[in-house]
Amino acid sequence: MRTDSSPGTLPAREHLPAGDAGTPVLDVVIPVYNEEKDLQPCVRRLHEHLARTFPYAFRITIADNASTDTTPQVAARLEAELAQVRSFRLEQKGRGRALRTVWSASDAPVLAYMDVDLSTDLNALLPLVAPLISGHSDLAIGSRLARSSRVVRGPKREFISRAYNLILRGSLQARFSDAQCGFKAIRRDVAQVLLPLVEDTGWFFDTEMLVLAERAGLRIHEVPVDWVDDPDSTVHIVRTATDDLKGVWRVGKALATGSIALDRLARPFGDDPRDRDIEDLPRGLARQLLGFCVVGGLSTLFYLLLYSGFRTVAGSQTANALALLVSAVANTAANRRLTFGVRGRAGVVRHQAQGLVVFGIGLALTSGSLAALNAATSDPAHSTELAVLVAANLAATVLRFLLFRAWVFPDRRDGGTPAAPSAHGGAPTAGYAGTAAVRPGRPGPYGHQDRFQPAAHRPTAAHPPTTAHTAPRAEYAAAPTAPYGTGPYPTTPVRAGDAADRTWGDATMRMRPVRPHDQDSRNTR
Repeated sequence: MRTDSSPGTLPAREHLPAGDAGTPVLDVVIPVYNEEKDLQPCVRRLHEHLARTFPYAFRITIADNASTDTTPQVAARLEAELAQVRSFRLEQKGRGRALRTVWSASDAPVLAYMDVDLSTDLNALLPLVAPLISGHSDLAIGSRLARSSRVVRGPKREFISRAYNLILRGSLQARFSDAQCGFKAIRRDVAQVLLPLVEDTGWFFDTEMLVLAERAGLRIHEVPVDWVDDPDSTVHIVRTATDDLKGVWRVGKALATGSIALDRLARPFGDDPRDRDIEDLPRGLARQLLGFCVVGGLSTLFYLLLYSGFRTVAGSQTANALALLVSAVANTAANRRLTFGVRGRAGVVRHQAQGLVVFGIGLALTSGSLAALNAATSDPAHSTELAVLVAANLAATVLRFLLFRAWVFPDRRDGGTPAAPSAHGGAPTAGYAGTAAVRPGRPGPYGHQDRFQPAAHRPTAAHPPTTAHTAPRAEYAAAPTAPYGTGPYPTTPVRAGDAADRTWGDATMRMRPVRPHDQDSRNTR
């Protein structure tokens, strides 16, 4: 799993503005492997539906996953006959690899995919992408498990699907209802920042993408669908289930250790870009106070247990110093991650060093209170010592919060621009100044830019630029790029703040009036 910690912040969502008529609003990707029989009728049916009912320009991209039959020839023939159809071939298998490849290179602001069998009723396509076009949501998924969905499939697949989604809810705390329905869409600005974090290249790609998006606080829209199972499906259920369980374990472990840089996916609160222009406003203060109080309460209990244990073998001052030292290290680590939203190893030594300075101040307060108690009475009771220490720790806790917020984990700003908010709605990540940009990724082994990654943030003392963010891997170093439509796709760099500045015009089009027929009367599903 990618764990590079280049910061980034997504702009506020906006309705796609009017722009160049030549750029499609929607790019629907159909990943295929040895689908020579079903590819042509399915693509023609989808093209006819979109041409008749979809109110914006569109593109259909056939992503061939190293097929060994005549699928490439069928795809090339469809591309030649239908102006809105493109074909793209990969020499390696993997649905996730195909989606990442085409989505990363597409110039359409809304990206979608569906299975070639078109098991999902096409009348759900416009409701799927409408929240992304309007700026309401970041991702959208079709759900076969919603209450109003109508599904025709066998009991075996029904059981497997529900069991898998229950596993996701229990292990990864997923709140979306259907992870593997082959009917999803995502905004391009979100995909450019989210896809580099997704490691899987197979069937688990969907689940990993949704889990990371949900953990980052992105909005996922669900559409109940009518779905008819394809009896000729070539999916290997046992192998797919095994790979999915391995993926659940890998993602759960990465989330538990905080090794995924979800902060780059944070959005400002509200959809109005002016929300980010408010200066000198404490960000996430209520949540920080709540998190700090919880961590502080647990740290106090931990401290008292340590003090009681050390007191049996040492004097009060020694026991207090040892207990406070151990609990202070744990308290700083917990507040760093849970209260102030700082993840990864960058700056951890500096934060602990500053935390020890705060510990010294707390030690002076608690030691001074014990000294005052011993001066007042020669043999104080153990309960009296604990009461005095609790009062001193409360005073030290207030001071610790103020120092943590203002000094150890400050809300750094650069030229009046707030730092990137954390992915879970808390304070901005310390050391991140200003908004980040999205730059083209490294050229991939298929001759295209197959990954996007955020541009390196402005260097600060805490976060100097490193070669890990800039040096390309050897296998990506020499691959060329080619114009769109003649081979591999070019990439279009998009600055993450362009949408908020109303300058995002490279991936939009002039909106057409809605056609009068928005239902597919010939679709019987």
